[in-house]
Order: sequence, then structure tokens, then C-alpha cells
Amino acid sequence: MNTAIFHEPKLADVQQSRDHRKLNINKVGIKGIRHPLRIRDRSGEEQHTVAEFNMYVFLPHNFKGTHMSRFVEILESKEKEITVKSFQDMLPLMLRRLGSHAGTIEMKFPYFVSKEAPVTKVKSLMDYEVQFIGHMEHRTSELAIKVVVPVTSLCPCSKEISKYGAHNQRSHITITATVASSGDILYIEDLIDIAESSGSCELYGLLKRPDEKYVTEKAYENPKFVEDIVRDAAKRLNEDERVLAYTVEAENFESIHNHSAYARIEHDKRLTGEV
Repeated sequence: MNTAIFHEPKLADVQQSRDHRKLNINKVGIKGIRHPLRIRDRSGEEQHTVAEFNMYVFLPHNFKGTHMSRFVEILESKEKEITVKSFQDMLPLMLRRLGSHAGTIEMKFPYFVSKEAPVTKVKSLMDYEVQFIGHMEHRTSELAIKVVVPVTSLCPCSKEISKYGAHNQRSHITITATVASSGDILYIEDLIDIAESSGSCELYGLLKRPDEKYVTEKAYENPKFVEDIVRDAAKRLNEDERVLAYTVEAENFESIHNHSAYARIEHDKRLTGEV
């Protein structure tokens, strides 16, 4: 009986061929691939969600292309559900597999926090957009956490000049914080707390009438320009030793204008000797 033996034909590796244009590519890879994620919250409970991944490496000028399939293989080589630890472990693995000295992995996911209404204490879930950004270059890595937090902002000028009230709107506070590799953990909730305390009032998923009265009056008593919002958040971030560098942004989706108000502060404590 004859047994046929399959021999895989030797296929050309076009990506490894030479390129003569002498142009480095800063980022090349894949975007928008989804994978299950398991993340531990500040209370110690685990949350299961789905993250969208972007994975890139630096490509030297002499190579024509990178091996796109290897990015997916790296993602699939980890646990069925990615964790923060396996996310960080993927960075050096990716650079080894792709033969690059620099690379970035981003994972964006919805994150849920159970909140109590301020008066009735009824519980509801609030969702936040969160992103982890890992970067490695020449064996040095860093991790940044980005949160987008909706709040209420109330205009101080409107309050000052109006007899009957003040215009207010929903705002987004975005904090991107580069975290220290040692010391206490910086939790997602810690950044959410900083953002929510910097607005005129925080948001809730469910409010009864006594709660609605409370949040309306709290915002009125706590007016904030976008400038106030970013400065208040930056002050808190400056005081937090777990944060090495940060960007804080505020965007007010104005209720009386057809445009947004915007402010941004960037600061790297490592450049000023604060850490």
C-alpha cells in the first residue's frame, strides 16, 4: 500500500525582500481586531468584556513589508481572554517575532462601574471608554491608560449674567496617564474619579427625582469652564506619584453654540525631575 507524503512547497517570502526607496515606516501592522478581555477592577472583582486591538511595529527601510499574520498569531497565542499581564507580555514577544526594535499595542474596550445615585442610592451601571496603550523601544517599555469620562459642565459666565439659571451641557474629560512600573497600582476607577471630580457634576445611569434635584443644584453651585476642568484634573494628576506623564483634555458640547469648547494640558514629570 502506497502512502502519499505531502511536502509543503517552498513559497517565496516577499515581505522579506529588499526595498530600495530608503524610507523607514514608523508604524505598520493591523487594526480593529477584536478579542475577549478579562480585567480586574478596584474592588477585586473580574469584569469580562471585548477589546479592539491595534498592533504595530517599526519597519526598517530595507524591508519591503512585515508579516501581518504574525500579529494575529501573537494575539491567539495568549489566553482565551487577554489580561493586563498578558497584554504587557505581548509587547516583547511581538518585537521578537517581527524582528523590530520598536512597537505599540493598543486595546480599547467598554468598562462598567456600578454607581449609587446621590440621594436615593439606587444602583445602576455607567459605561466608560477605556484604552490601554503599550509601547516598547530598545527594550524599554511603558504603559498608558486612557479614559473618556462624560460629566456635566455649567458655564460660570452664564450663571453670572443670567437671572434664572445657567446653560449647561454634557462634557467629555479624556485622561491619558503613563503609569509607573513599580509601586501602587493605578486603577481605571482612580482616573475616572479624578475626571468626575473635575466637572461641575458627575453623571449617573439612573436618577430618581430627588437625585435629579441634587445633580442639577450641584452643577449650578459648581460652575466650570473647560479651562477650570483641565486645571483641576491636572492638579490631581500632578499630586499622584503613580502617574509619570499625562494628557488631560476637556470638550464641552455646547448647548447654546454650534461648536464645542476645548482645552488640553500635557505634562511629563520625568522631564522636570518630579519623579
